[in-house]
Amino acid sequence: MYIHKEGKGTILGCLAISLSLIGISINLLATVSMNLLLTVVMYTVIGFFILLNLFILYFFRMPKRIFTYNDNQLICPCDGKIVIIEEAEEPEYFQGKRLQVSVFMSPLNVHVNRYPINGKVKFYKYHPGKYLVAWHPKSSTLNERTTIVLEHATGKEVLVRQIAGAVARRIVCYSKEGETVKQNQELGFIKFGSRVDLFLPLDAKVLVNLEEVAKGGQTVIAEW
Repeated sequence: MYIHKEGKGTILGCLAISLSLIGISINLLATVSMNLLLTVVMYTVIGFFILLNLFILYFFRMPKRIFTYNDNQLICPCDGKIVIIEEAEEPEYFQGKRLQVSVFMSPLNVHVNRYPINGKVKFYKYHPGKYLVAWHPKSSTLNERTTIVLEHATGKEVLVRQIAGAVARRIVCYSKEGETVKQNQELGFIKFGSRVDLFLPLDAKVLVNLEEVAKGGQTVIAEW
């Protein structure tokens, strides 16, 4: 396991602030006469910042993983829970009905996003927006998000949408229109809780169930 590159700045910044505040707290404990309540508060502050840094290290972890590869299957783009499986209108690109499968990522999940298929990036767009909770029905169209459309060699198209949540405030996407990408290649990263939507062809066979816990790069979402 190692730390993802997107976490380096956050980790160093948080560590610097934490060390400064912990240093101040320790200095006060050593030099200022305090009652029991203030002493407890100081130790609580020190403990909080230690736990905060451990959590941030955990959040940006990149565990070793054996990936699933199959050109006829769509592999889950992220870790999380399947929260939506339904036929839905996709107004931005397809402007019609598609099969929607959505994966909710809690702050405890690995937050790397991956391409579900081999193909070409046919469309990419970033949308600024709100920060509704990621499971809100309107988060797919109102929240900060990116839309990526992948074209498979068969001509079939899959839309991947990264959605920021109430906690997530930064979406990172590496996609560029026209580039060829590989299944399970890194697509991007969403920081601190979020959702990824997939819009699939109507004839795709979905192989996951609602509330199922899925693993990015391993769980087969659907096949064609």
